[in-house]
Amino acid sequence: MSATWGRERRGFMSLLELIFGCSHKRCSFPITVRGAQRRNPAASLTGTYVACLNCGQEFPYDWNEMKIVRNPSRTAALAVARRRVA
Repeated sequence: MSATWGRERRGFMSLLELIFGCSHKRCSFPITVRGAQRRNPAASLTGTYVACLNCGQEFPYDWNEMKIVRNPSRTAALAVARRRVA
């Protein structure tokens, strides 16, 4: 019974992802790009990014806030303010 339920649940979740897109709940550990390494678009904002383990999409990550950046313009403004203070 549990194996059947597992297959049904996976099928249902795949259908939801097909309709609504990936929820990005499973992400990698934050990756920081240093020095002369080529930065991807997600890392260009903060220098650090995470990748969704289900769909592969990359998101900027803020180590100071310890979360994925959802509003890039606000984070860019905070980064400029922090540089002025330092």
